[in-house]
Amino acid sequence: MINSLQANLQKLRASAPLVHNITNFVVMNFTANALLAVGASPVMAHATEEVEDMVSIADALVVNIGTLSLQWVEGMKLAMKKAAQLGKPIILDPVGAGATPYRNSVLAELLETASPTIIRGNGSEILALAGASVQTKGVDSTADSTDSIGAARVLSKRFGAVVSVSGAVDVIVHGSRIGWVSNGVPLMTKVTGMGCSASALAGAFAAVCPDPFEAAVSAAATMGVCGELAFRNAKLPGSFQIAFLDTLSEISPAHLQELSKIRLE
Repeated sequence: MINSLQANLQKLRASAPLVHNITNFVVMNFTANALLAVGASPVMAHATEEVEDMVSIADALVVNIGTLSLQWVEGMKLAMKKAAQLGKPIILDPVGAGATPYRNSVLAELLETASPTIIRGNGSEILALAGASVQTKGVDSTADSTDSIGAARVLSKRFGAVVSVSGAVDVIVHGSRIGWVSNGVPLMTKVTGMGCSASALAGAFAAVCPDPFEAAVSAAATMGVCGELAFRNAKLPGSFQIAFLDTLSEISPAHLQELSKIRLE
């Protein structure tokens, strides 16, 4: 798998895939910068009048429900339907799943529209998406990633999707396959947009890697290794955010080979 991580990073930078993001106001700038730093090309487009055309020229679609409105939801559904028709990877980030009935109903609509290639969220979001009764704290997780493995398996079976659960140890599930990525630092939870950027990176890797499980592991490992490297020089949230983007730009296949902590079952 380590060799695959290196090859996937090289392919990403060689092809600079166009990643279409329908994401939230809070993280839009940081997500775009993260994609640019790693070597992808971001576009943020949510208008119903153009999402189908944008999906048609993009290499992957990332749908993030962090800040919802009726028009954005319609754009998400149109984009997901078009991406499914064209066979393009769809990454769904169910931000705040379980927090409100409206958020849950939107997710149900999106999942009826098209099955995602990768579902990426925190433990609470994955549990809520699978139908478990979860006490949430806004968009923050109250459950550990390892607590949601059963829910991840349920979702993977139901939608045929890879389910990537972030936490102190990231857990990636696809059918009977499971991967554990033990990279990262606690400070990453203190910077808004880290999880959303992880979903965007999953889209970038899915655009160049035909195996979505491998793409999800690649994204999780890249995020975690970059977090560890950035933390060597930045110990507070503001400086860490900048250091993280710089590290995404500088990270090499050799870094992934040396520092990735991955276990597969």
